[in-house]
Amino acid sequence: MGIINVSPESFFKGSVRTGDEQVAAAAKQMERDGAHMIDIGAMSTAPYLETMIPVDMEVRRITSAIKAAKSACDLHISADTPRAETARAALAAGADVINDVTGLKYDPMMADVIAKSRARAIICAYSRSEITGRMLGTAKSLRESRTIARKAGINADDIIIDPSIGFFRPEGKNFFFSKMTDMPWYVRDMQVISHLSELTALKKPICISVSRKSFIGHLLNLQSPEDRMVPSIACELISVLHGASLIRTHNVKETVQALTMLELLRA
Repeated sequence: MGIINVSPESFFKGSVRTGDEQVAAAAKQMERDGAHMIDIGAMSTAPYLETMIPVDMEVRRITSAIKAAKSACDLHISADTPRAETARAALAAGADVINDVTGLKYDPMMADVIAKSRARAIICAYSRSEITGRMLGTAKSLRESRTIARKAGINADDIIIDPSIGFFRPEGKNFFFSKMTDMPWYVRDMQVISHLSELTALKKPICISVSRKSFIGHLLNLQSPEDRMVPSIACELISVLHGASLIRTHNVKETVQALTMLELLRA
C-alpha cells in the first residue's frame, strides 16, 4: 500500500503531493513499482503534531486526490480519515477502503457509513481511555473495534486490522492517539513488531505501517524522516515474517524489491 498525502502538514514531506497532476503521477509510478493499493490522506493524524483542519477542507483535498489517482491507475484506493463525513465523500469519489486510525471510535457515524457502502475497513488499535502498551491492550482495542464493525453490519471479510505503530503515547496534540504511560512509546512500538504474530489470533489480515516513523528516529538517532528508509524496510520485513499481510509504506519500489527477495529466499 503506497502512501500519498495531500496534507502539507504531514510529518514526511516526501509523501506530500499538493496538486492533482502530482497525485496522478505518484499513483501511476506506484502502480509501476508494484503497489496493490494506494492510501490517500488529506489530514495528518500524527499524535505529536497540531494538524486538525476543518472537515470541508479535508473533504475537498481527499475527493480531488482520489479522482486524480483513479484517473491515472487501476489500483484500489484507501481513504485515510477518522471522520465519517470525509469517508462518505471519499467513497462517493471512488475510494474502495476506509482507513480509520481510531478504529471506528472517534466518529460514531463512521461504522455506519462503511457498512452502507459495503467498503472495506482498516481498523486501527485505539482507545478513548488510558490503555496498556502491552500486546493485550492492543488486542483488546482491536476486538472492541471489531465488535463495533459487526454491530454496524460491516462484512467480517472486509475488515483488516492495524496495531497503530506510533499512536500509543503518553501525550499528544490531537484526538487520534491512545494514552499509554506504562512503558516508553518506542518500546511499545518495538514490542508490537516483535510480537505481531499474537494478533493472528484475531483472524483478520494485518496491516502494518512503520515507514519512516519516529520510533526509528528515536532508536537510531535519525532526526529526519528522510534518513529512515533502510531501517523502515527492515521493520517491514520482520513484520511480514511475523504475520503482516499488508504493508503501508512511503517506499513502494524499495519495499516491493525487499519483499520479493524475501519470498524468493523463503521459497
